[in-house]
Amino acid sequence: MPASLTTTCTNRILQGAAASLLVLALVGCSTTKDRMTTGSVPKLTKPVEEMDATELRSATDRLGQAYEKNPRDPVTGVNYANLLRMNGRDTQALAVMQQVAIANPGDRNVLAAYGKAQAAAGQFQQALDTIGRAQTPDRPDWKLISAQGAILDQMGRASDARQRYRDALDIQPNEPSILSNLGMSYVLTGDLRTAETYLRSAASQPTADSRVRQNLALVVGLQGRFPEAEQIARRELSPQQADANVAYLRGMLSQPNSWQKLAAKDKTPQAAGDSSTN
Repeated sequence: MPASLTTTCTNRILQGAAASLLVLALVGCSTTKDRMTTGSVPKLTKPVEEMDATELRSATDRLGQAYEKNPRDPVTGVNYANLLRMNGRDTQALAVMQQVAIANPGDRNVLAAYGKAQAAAGQFQQALDTIGRAQTPDRPDWKLISAQGAILDQMGRASDARQRYRDALDIQPNEPSILSNLGMSYVLTGDLRTAETYLRSAASQPTADSRVRQNLALVVGLQGRFPEAEQIARRELSPQQADANVAYLRGMLSQPNSWQKLAAKDKTPQAAGDSSTN
């Protein structure tokens, strides 16, 4: 399949993968969750990415009530916006972070979270600018650099994105979230073999989490090795979470026929173009 066609088809099929790439890259931008131990801020009983739908709604309601009482508080605002995004409420999350950023214009964590909300809402250039303001050249934050890479990938600037990931790896070698994002960058341009190499490296790191392994499962499945992909997807997850992930995986992988039809549709014009240049 021609590279240009692979890129087009992959981008059409992997909308969900692209979204998960951005979430994974940006999820670590704010460290405010480490401060959720005292005061009136509600505590989360488990990491957000491990919550089921009911737990997410409950946590969002509790954080929403806390935000209403004190909308200027950066810890509450950032965590409330994170939960809103996990519930698919990107527009509301952006509105929350706009208010929190106005109230805390010099807070690095707030700026990072604001950039994350902008990116989730599709405001990619604004997100790059905001995250750039959160960065400090004398002590650069690898999480912000990786986040910039994810946004650049969303903008179709794969080469620039991968350079940012490598810059982040210079600061934090073998960091699984960066390696995973680098792998997913290759997924988005249809280079699944290279993607798998980076994702296997990411998954082999001691600090790799389930999100990294789910990305690996997706890439393995896209290459037609679904039993292996399902095995990876079920590791270290509750049966309910595993079933949900496998269902998502099956949904993603049920589309290769559509991919093949797109390839067949575009094959003749592409071939004609190739022969004219030889």
